[in-house]
Amino acid sequence: MAAGLLAAAVGLTGCSSEDGSTTDAKATTSNSASPQAPSASASASSSTADRSSPEATVAAWVTAVVKGEVEQACLLMGEEGPPPTTGSEETCADDSAQGKRIRKSIGAFQESFTPSSGAENPSVEVTGAPADGDRARYSADEITIDGRTLEDLILSNSTGLEKGQLEVGIESSKLDDEWYVTDMAFDIG
Repeated sequence: MAAGLLAAAVGLTGCSSEDGSTTDAKATTSNSASPQAPSASASASSSTADRSSPEATVAAWVTAVVKGEVEQACLLMGEEGPPPTTGSEETCADDSAQGKRIRKSIGAFQESFTPSSGAENPSVEVTGAPADGDRARYSADEITIDGRTLEDLILSNSTGLEKGQLEVGIESSKLDDEWYVTDMAFDIG
């Protein structure tokens, strides 16, 4: 599960990179999420995170990453395929092989995603084009954490990367009637 996210963690540390496409259309979001009006703002930490829209799921996942809530982040991850798989208490447990891999990846993401203010309850918002069917992709400039774009945060927490050298995309897909983070792509260069 979430092989794309695990591979992206390697790209984040500069060992490799993946192609990261982005969406061009922008849609401003509000503070409440619903399937009819794509929007997201998250700071929840329970396993009952809002999965009603791709924006809500991505916001909840980024919040969990910033807060270091590995199990919560894992529960919001999934993988397409026959059959689709989603994070579960069993696969996300600290002592499971999956849980150990996710813990390592989330640690790398947390370092790159966290604002220097280190807010205990970050305000995460996701804006962008509505889902195209059962899939949506958001670029790092469509995700803000405490008012700063994810792109700016990653660049400020990196060593040597400059604006224009990094493209990040987070994909959310509808699996079993709920949205999950299914891929994260980095293009460094």
